[in-house]
Amino acid sequence: MSLKDRLIARIGRLGPLTVADYMAECLFDPTEGYYATRDPLGRGGDFITAPEVSQMFGELLGLWLAQVWMDQGAPESIILAELGPGRGTLMADVLRATRKVPGFHAAADLHLVEASPVLRDIQANILDGIAPVFHDTLADVPDGPLFLLANEFFDALPIRQFQMNNARDWQERQIGATGDTLIWGLAPPAPLATPSGFAPGMILETCTPGEAMAQEIGRRIAGSGGAALIIDYGGWESKGDTFQAITDHRFTDPLKQPGTADLTAHVAFGPLARAATPARASALTPQGVFLERLGITARAQALAQTLGGAALEDHIAAHRRLTHPDEMGNLFKILAITPPDAPPPPALEPYG
Repeated sequence: MSLKDRLIARIGRLGPLTVADYMAECLFDPTEGYYATRDPLGRGGDFITAPEVSQMFGELLGLWLAQVWMDQGAPESIILAELGPGRGTLMADVLRATRKVPGFHAAADLHLVEASPVLRDIQANILDGIAPVFHDTLADVPDGPLFLLANEFFDALPIRQFQMNNARDWQERQIGATGDTLIWGLAPPAPLATPSGFAPGMILETCTPGEAMAQEIGRRIAGSGGAALIIDYGGWESKGDTFQAITDHRFTDPLKQPGTADLTAHVAFGPLARAATPARASALTPQGVFLERLGITARAQALAQTLGGAALEDHIAAHRRLTHPDEMGNLFKILAITPPDAPPPPALEPYG
């Protein structure tokens, strides 16, 4: 029985699915889930992330982590971690860029939080000789000063959607079935704290797993030191329907073929920042601004000296893609979480 057939049968037994339930099944089903069955990255996959665009991205993030480590007194033992490490490209670039930072590699114990067995194998191969420790959840990562990266991780966590009706009550969006077709529907009105700025017909998205993870990150960093850098697309608060499906680098109907498309939603960073208290969040900063502050243009110029022809053209295009406002530069945002008494993190301003 296909995943779609199993979902329809479940709906027949138990009633409509929340968007969160649907996302979890489509992405993480052990036999037909999107992340359980494929490598989704790269030109031959369904999407390309910043580390796959250029080595410069991971290099600058690695040097950012090393600078924060030094600013916090260069502790002799730290947990270097990544949530959803993709192919391991980002961490490989981080480790290459920081290998000459005295004491950083000796201090770092590498931990990767990855649910996909397919991607774990690829990560282990790319990071061959480093022997990362793999975990299913952040809760399994040992305690200690936590220096953590999360690039395009929070957007894949299951969300719930609520739509305001004409009486200004909230109804949860659900997924039901008619025959062999999955369809959208609305649950009966239910109490929900109403944020400002919403009108009938508008949609509010919430991400309880994301807030729980931010709370855990904040607790660890406030108690033991370290820093987290969250990079994703989205804004400060949720407003509107951002649930989307991507396959073969194109948007598609998220209900059409469960398990075959990447399902994501824009990240609301404000709830993450608030959940991380008592750790301190930075102001939300566009990726392009952050990378320029870290010196990506100078790095790009240095790398360009050894390139020519098509390689140089690709390099210039990669720099533009990472930083230009019309590409990834404004779409993606940066949020840092640091201890409340730590120096301000490089290239970012404090929130509030």
